[in-house]
Amino acid sequence: QALLVNWLYFTTISSAGVMFVAVQRITTARWSRSIIRFLEGYVAFLPVAFILIVLIFLGKNNIFPWTHEELHVPEKALYLNPWFLIPRSLIAYGIIMTLSVWYVYTTVRLDVGHSPEAGASWARGLRERMRRGFRDERREIHSTHSLQGYLAVVLGFAFAFGWIVLSWDLSMSLDLHFQSTMYGWWVFMGGWVTALASFTLLVMAWRKHLDRYDLITEKHFHDLGKLCFAFTAFWGYLTFGQYLIIWYANLAEETHWMRLRLISPWLPLTLFTVGVMFGPFFGLMSRAAKVYLPTMAFFAMFTIVGLWLHRYLEVYSSLYYKSSEIPHGLWDLGVTLGFLGIWSFCYISFMDAFPRMRVTLMTSPFRDEVQVPVNPETMEPLPAHE
Repeated sequence: QALLVNWLYFTTISSAGVMFVAVQRITTARWSRSIIRFLEGYVAFLPVAFILIVLIFLGKNNIFPWTHEELHVPEKALYLNPWFLIPRSLIAYGIIMTLSVWYVYTTVRLDVGHSPEAGASWARGLRERMRRGFRDERREIHSTHSLQGYLAVVLGFAFAFGWIVLSWDLSMSLDLHFQSTMYGWWVFMGGWVTALASFTLLVMAWRKHLDRYDLITEKHFHDLGKLCFAFTAFWGYLTFGQYLIIWYANLAEETHWMRLRLISPWLPLTLFTVGVMFGPFFGLMSRAAKVYLPTMAFFAMFTIVGLWLHRYLEVYSSLYYKSSEIPHGLWDLGVTLGFLGIWSFCYISFMDAFPRMRVTLMTSPFRDEVQVPVNPETMEPLPAHE
């Protein structure tokens, strides 16, 4: 059960981080070129998470009620059949993971081709394989940009649809009676806002570590603060919107899920979690709070801690609905620290192996030509309709 809590926590954050990178391509953003590599490193955890989700399904009898409890809703029998649910979840996550790795590979390859020696010696062979077939810089910039245009959009659809399916299968299905059409958005947007919050902390750390105060400026933190503020508001909108609809519809198969978390012993933790998750909305209203790094870091930590408590409430409340006290123990702490160690190892290994900034799109004289798409073979501008 602790494995599931932390898988949902770390994997939604990592996947959302890569999706945000893809959004930079969809919007042809230039503001983030000096910092976005720090977020691309989140992709390194996703293949490990695939192994961990297999472990979760191997231990499914200890977690999911649909493996051993009678289904009182006949319409859910097929959907929650393990022979349908498990392959569906693995395929959905596999597609998200594959597209995410492919997308980040294209961005890293462009910089490896430009600076093949930038990175640790243990990854030299990997960088050499990535450089195979590398053409002149201008052509590579345009062909990469063109490919990313397709990958980013496809990843966007896969991310939204895939995480809705995964949230239903791995989280909502812990309560056999409950259903909510907003639940999937609620789950993956929690990961999204926490990815931005953790990204902000990493940008602070990397700026100090690399001593690049010239490339990572106050404006970047202002922009990151605005993103954290905006998506905290959006998470709050989804939370209250889901609660309000369930409240006024007053259907027993929906209200019991909310009521359980608003009675003893879960009520204090529920209110604390909502307060911590939504706190940055009030704390980051001003520009000064966004650009003053201690304040920004303080409220970013609110989101990071709040989402873990959110995932804990998602899982444990549904499984321990008869408990008179909140279950906690060394397993929860140990598994969480283990996940943090695995995630950190994957991230640091990625950042150690490749250039730590998008050097090509920061230094190439052709870097802004991508604002006007061209045919990567002929290098001629494409007509607007293409």
